[in-house]
Amino acid sequence: MPTALPSARRELFSGLLFSAPAFILLSLIHIVPLLTLIALSFTDYELGALDVRWLGLDNFARAFSDPVFQRALRNTLLYVAIVIPGSVLLGLLIALLVHARKRTRSIYEVIYFLPVTSTLVAMATVWQFLLHPRLGPVNGFLKSLGFPEIAFLSEPSLVIPTLAVIGLWQMVGFNMILFLAGLSTIPRDLYDAAEVDGAGGAVDRFLRITWPMLGPTTMFVTVTTCITAFKVFDTVAVLTHGRGGSEVLLYAIYLEGFHYFKMGYAAALTLVFLAFILVFSILQARRMDRKVHYA
Repeated sequence: MPTALPSARRELFSGLLFSAPAFILLSLIHIVPLLTLIALSFTDYELGALDVRWLGLDNFARAFSDPVFQRALRNTLLYVAIVIPGSVLLGLLIALLVHARKRTRSIYEVIYFLPVTSTLVAMATVWQFLLHPRLGPVNGFLKSLGFPEIAFLSEPSLVIPTLAVIGLWQMVGFNMILFLAGLSTIPRDLYDAAEVDGAGGAVDRFLRITWPMLGPTTMFVTVTTCITAFKVFDTVAVLTHGRGGSEVLLYAIYLEGFHYFKMGYAAALTLVFLAFILVFSILQARRMDRKVHYA
C-alpha cells in the first residue's frame, strides 16, 4: 500500500504533464478570449480608446431595445427557419437518390458537393448576375412567363428568403455526404428481413428501416446545420452589405465592432449571439435525442 500511493501520484503527475500543452493551447485559443469578451461586454470600450468605463448590464439592455439588433434577430430567425428544414430534407432526398445509383454515383456526389468547396466571395459575381433585375437569366425566365422584374437582393420582403436559397445551395451538398455515410452503415439484412415480413414497398422500407436507422445522423446534421445557419455572414457582407433590411446577427456585430468601433457593445451582442446558438443547439439535440434509435 505505501508503494502504491507514490506510483499513483507519479501517474497523476505524468498525466497532468502530458495534458498541460493541450490545456494551455485550449486556454489561449478559447478560454482567454471568451473571458476577455465577457469582460468587454460590461464596458463602453471603443477601439483605440484609452479610457474604459464600467456599464454593467447597460449594453445588454440597449441590445434588446435597439431596432437594428431586433431586425437582425428577426432576419436571422427567418433565415434559420428556412435553411434548417430545407437543407436537411433536401440533403436526405438527394442522398437517397444518389445512394440508389451504381455507376454514376461518384459523378453526382461531386456535382452536389461542388458548392461546398466553392467560396461565396468567388461566386458573388455569379449570383449577382443570375439575380440581376434586368440582365439576370432568372428575371429573364420570369419575364417570359409574364411576371415583372423582381429585385431579389434589394426588395425587403424577398432579400432574406433569397439569401436563404443561396444558403441552401451551399449546405445541401455537405448534408448529402453525411446522409450518404449514414445510409452506408445500414445493414442490408434489415431490408431483406423487412421484405420477407411484407414491407416490400419503398415507402415502407424508408419509414420502418431507413428513417429510424438514420436517427443519429439526422440529429448531427440538424444541430450542425442550425449552428451554420446562425453564423450566416458572408452572403450578407458580399451580396447586400446589409442594404434592404438584410442585416443578420453576425453582420450587426461586425458593423458595431469594426465599422463603428464600439467593441464593448459588439462584445455584448456576441454573447447574445452565442447564447442563441447554445440554446437552440441544446433544444434541438435534446428534442431529437428522445426519438433517436442507436444501433
